Amino acid sequence: MILVWLSFLVLALDRVTKMAVASKMAEGESIPVIENIFHLTYVLNPGAAFGMLPHNRTFFLVIGTAAVLAILWMRKEILAEGWRVRTGMALFLGGALGNLWDRVQTGLVIDFFDFRVWPVFNVADIAICAGVGLILWDMIQNKAWEN
Repeated sequence: MILVWLSFLVLALDRVTKMAVASKMAEGESIPVIENIFHLTYVLNPGAAFGMLPHNRTFFLVIGTAAVLAILWMRKEILAEGWRVRTGMALFLGGALGNLWDRVQTGLVIDFFDFRVWPVFNVADIAICAGVGLILWDMIQNKAWEN
């Protein structure tokens, strides 16, 4: 059940924050929260993480859909895993759905967290990275590559 609820929570938080940014800010606008350290900056990203592979909407739609379908297909196996894998997959799924939603709607992903030393990102990106981190942590703890 965590897979569903946590994924939904991530998707909802991602949508709410992106809609707030899109409705209150102009594209390219930047609001300092902590001057020169953390800003809210409204960016429309045509690529993947860090703007890689820009303007490949079809590719990202196929990859995102395939990732979501793979998780749903393997849900029984995922649910049989420990808490780190289950939580990691739920975070990853919610984040993937959040960015996929943007790609389906416009082909562009709304990003807004701007730490000035890192590319601008969003809630879905945080969830994806945290999810992958939990899965890797589990693999390291269980030394999965030795089996």
